[in-house]
Amino acid sequence: MSPTALVVMGVSGAGKTTVAALLADRLGWPMAEADLLHPQANIDKMAAGTPLTDADRLPWLGIIRDWMTVRADQGESAVVACSALKRGYRDLLREANGRVRFVHVAGSRELISGRLHLRTGHFMPPSLLDSQFADLEPLQDDEDGVTVDLNRTPEQITEDALTALGLRP
Repeated sequence: MSPTALVVMGVSGAGKTTVAALLADRLGWPMAEADLLHPQANIDKMAAGTPLTDADRLPWLGIIRDWMTVRADQGESAVVACSALKRGYRDLLREANGRVRFVHVAGSRELISGRLHLRTGHFMPPSLLDSQFADLEPLQDDEDGVTVDLNRTPEQITEDALTALGLRP
């Protein structure tokens, strides 16, 4: 099997990091949390309650794409937690070497909003959730990936994703 990158995507608060960590653990693949790859200017902007623009996101997405390419060039599969909200962003990520597949952790605005209000220590304030949903373009039929319902436990979501993708540890 050629190297594969799984990009666990969705709006802030959907549980991307938790699901990505579980997938990485189950598959024995390294994981990157894309939030940690943001330039400081992006973090400062979001912390101030200002949504990022495409111009803000494109260099960051390039960093993520390059991280996945390094893994693939080393013959290694990987998992990334990254919002990847728009088709154009996913197209840029798909430029990475190896196979790039997506796991969209999807749920209602109400459920995610409730989760965000319980989260502490993250630079992304709940006030930006509406802008995330406004930018969200769900996976299309021609995109390599699956959509999973976040209204389940993280372990169930992980199992749903592995089954739908045909991946077995």
